[in-house]
Amino acid sequence: MIDVIGYSALTLNLFSMTMKKVIHLRMLAIGANSIYIIYGLFLHATPFIIGCAIAVIIHTYHVYRLYIGN
Repeated sequence: MIDVIGYSALTLNLFSMTMKKVIHLRMLAIGANSIYIIYGLFLHATPFIIGCAIAVIIHTYHVYRLYIGN
């Protein structure tokens, strides 16, 4: 069951890379990394959780900049 969570995040992450619009890529990447965090919690993989949390923060910042402007 835990592997299903990991494969879902992987699928969403790979799908995000096919997006032509940056906003769609970033939104899907936020979703994928959020799922990866949940997956990392189940695996007790702290470095994985930290890396994905940083990715969520970075993508969220860039989405914010896209909506608000420079």
